[in-house]
Amino acid sequence: MAYKFVDNYREKGARKQLVKHLEKRGIEDKNVLRAIGKVPRHFFFDETFWNQAYRDIAFPIGDGQTISQPYTVAYQSELLHVKDGDKVLEIGTGCGYQSCILLELGADLYTIERQENLYNRTIQVLPYIGYKPHFFLGDGSKGIPEHAPYDKIIVTAGAPFVPDVMLKQLKPGGLLVIPVGDENSQKMVTILRVGENNFERIDLDTFRFVPLVGDKAW
Repeated sequence: MAYKFVDNYREKGARKQLVKHLEKRGIEDKNVLRAIGKVPRHFFFDETFWNQAYRDIAFPIGDGQTISQPYTVAYQSELLHVKDGDKVLEIGTGCGYQSCILLELGADLYTIERQENLYNRTIQVLPYIGYKPHFFLGDGSKGIPEHAPYDKIIVTAGAPFVPDVMLKQLKPGGLLVIPVGDENSQKMVTILRVGENNFERIDLDTFRFVPLVGDKAW
């Protein structure tokens, strides 16, 4: 499959404006803002819709999935506090935009997608633009136990509850960021593993994600 990759002054200028917009909305982490400013979001859109790429909106990407709103991507990334070399598990690769942000932040990224069409597209697109996470196809609601434990886990779909299997795959001191709620809205939740069976949970702002589907979810 051939891809057309164009990143000119117009797109770079649009990213700068998006970064300024996210700062005004309260995103403070300079590394997250730098990553948002670097990753070419328009490349995850059909060329017909490039004029939508740097608006602060979610957008359909096929198979009932969306590319998340830039504010949502920045919000989750900021909560995750990725340090260079952190082993990070991403549940829901989707088109791979969030994956690229995490890689820009220095993550050693393991990412899993259950939609085969999206998976097949993304494993070609990301390496083409220079991003090479560890890709997996499967049920992300169960994590990827064979590569656990992880420093950080991020879930990019709305879950009805926090799956225990994800908590067990965190290192001591590890952090999970996951939206939890019903199919219409979810609270962003952070869970810190402070002991073998001890976790600290914080419920934050309300968002709306596509549902997390799998054996340990919807």
